[in-house]
Amino acid sequence: MNEGRREVLQIIIVFVAVIFLAKLFFIQVVDKKYAELANSNSILRQPEYPFRGLIYDRNNKLIVYNTPEFDLEIVLKEVKTFDSAKFCSVFGISQQTLRERFVALKQKKEFSPFKPTIFIDQLSTDDFAKIQDNLDEFRGLYIQARTSRAYSTPSLANALGYVSEISKNSLEKDGARIYRQGDYVGQSGIESFYEEQLRGKRGVKFKLRNVKGIEKGSFNNGAFDTLSVPGQNLITGIDLELQSYAEKLMQGKSGSIVAIEPSTGEILTLVSGPTYDPALLTGKKYSNNFALISSDTNKPLFNRPLMAQYRPGSIFKIAQAMTALQEGVITPETRMPCNKSIIGCHPGHDNQDLRGAIANSCNPYFHGVLRRMLNKGISTSPFEDTRIGLAEWDKHIMSFGFGRRLGIDLPNEKDGLIPSPEFYDRAYRSKSWKFSNIYSIAIGEGENLVVPIQMANFAATIANRGYYYVPHLVKAIGNTGKPLPQYQVRHYTTIDSAYFRVAVDAMQQVVEAGTAQYRAKLDNIVVCGKTGTVQNDPLPAHSVFIAFAPRENPKIALSIYVEDAGQGGRAAASIASLMIEKYLLGVTKRPHIEQYVLDGKFLD
Repeated sequence: MNEGRREVLQIIIVFVAVIFLAKLFFIQVVDKKYAELANSNSILRQPEYPFRGLIYDRNNKLIVYNTPEFDLEIVLKEVKTFDSAKFCSVFGISQQTLRERFVALKQKKEFSPFKPTIFIDQLSTDDFAKIQDNLDEFRGLYIQARTSRAYSTPSLANALGYVSEISKNSLEKDGARIYRQGDYVGQSGIESFYEEQLRGKRGVKFKLRNVKGIEKGSFNNGAFDTLSVPGQNLITGIDLELQSYAEKLMQGKSGSIVAIEPSTGEILTLVSGPTYDPALLTGKKYSNNFALISSDTNKPLFNRPLMAQYRPGSIFKIAQAMTALQEGVITPETRMPCNKSIIGCHPGHDNQDLRGAIANSCNPYFHGVLRRMLNKGISTSPFEDTRIGLAEWDKHIMSFGFGRRLGIDLPNEKDGLIPSPEFYDRAYRSKSWKFSNIYSIAIGEGENLVVPIQMANFAATIANRGYYYVPHLVKAIGNTGKPLPQYQVRHYTTIDSAYFRVAVDAMQQVVEAGTAQYRAKLDNIVVCGKTGTVQNDPLPAHSVFIAFAPRENPKIALSIYVEDAGQGGRAAASIASLMIEKYLLGVTKRPHIEQYVLDGKFLD
């Protein structure tokens, strides 16, 4: 009996021993979880941030590059004895600031006491040099290297945009989980539009640490590391020398300068005045500088070439002329008297043909042109007749790229406004309106609104005799040597190309013998342009000019808009002619015109 009990007890002991041995084998050999838990106390997982793509001008001059900076990360669970006084001395902060940082740290959504979390960000190389010899005195603190943006020039701020830490709102919308808290993303300009191409792909490194938290090299010879992939470089169509010169001319003024290469749609110059130095929105002082710039009453962050919506003024007469030619309501030889009792006009001309009316910017002439366009007698009702004519007018005018976003490769582009029958129905709260109510749109006033980029594109369309490529800043992405596909498509207007010859003739006459002859005419270069003086009561009028040059095989098309500067033949025409000289000749040969622009005394 006792013998049987002893055997049963032995069997039980052996069975339990087998179970323990099996469990021990499973823990030590099969299940990696426990090994990983042990390793987590000695291995630091560090992201490897990719180099953001570089940005160049059309001549391969570097515009935007990367400069090293460092984040101080903390693993709170590893912080033991913390000498706050020494920390504040080393990092140059107050005890109050240190307390605030610990409070903010624990409020971060991604915070975990077991994982590295950013404690102080955007330390410069100088900052790092000051602290690196003291870093081993603070257990649980580690340096994470990354890069920030740097600039070879103070130009082009509104076009380039800026990079900053991703917001919580943007992070929540990141369904693909590409970003993490603390990542930097493009917030405006090229940096935002081409974020996908510029950002690259994050890597990761696993590093061994000893009991004091000091790094001892890579884990398992880097077998589990993944390399970061740098972002793609961008080559823009910007001529950096021309851009710098344009910004010089716009100093102390509000407005815009846009220059386009007509044959490609590549933007040569994009100036918004006033502007700011893009370097101000990098590094530790980003937040303070952003607050100062954004509160500036001159609105330097407001990208006027894309966002400002103005009345076009007399430059719109060219679009009116070609629309009327296409509809057959006038011919190039059509003459009309300059009847100032109908609408005001300046003296010195009368009974002009179409080319002369454009050259001398005759308001009564284009009043008559639009009346013929809108009152064709198709309907017995003058109200319905105007509606039918305006709908046809809309179709042609919008084919030039007015009244809608062109699709430039920058965010926040505005539509402008080309009034439609439905627009006036809403404005008058009925269909009881006719030509006499809306005739001011004939001379680019009234309800018309255009954006400066649309004006430059209009000049490029005339230079091309009837088509345009959507204006774009980036001419080549990475190694492709090409822009995005949408910028390689020609867009044709509804106007027969033959009528553009009339517009070109008239624009040449504007510069050689018309309203722009005194400041836009150049020796040995045939410039074609059109002035505009846009009402801005009670302030002085805005000065407007569009142009292209040379007449044959044009290389540059421009729009200039100088706010509160008076006649288009003064400020805007002067700037345009200087830009054309600078681009086509490499120098400006009229120092008196340059000084006139720099002085800015356009109303004297």
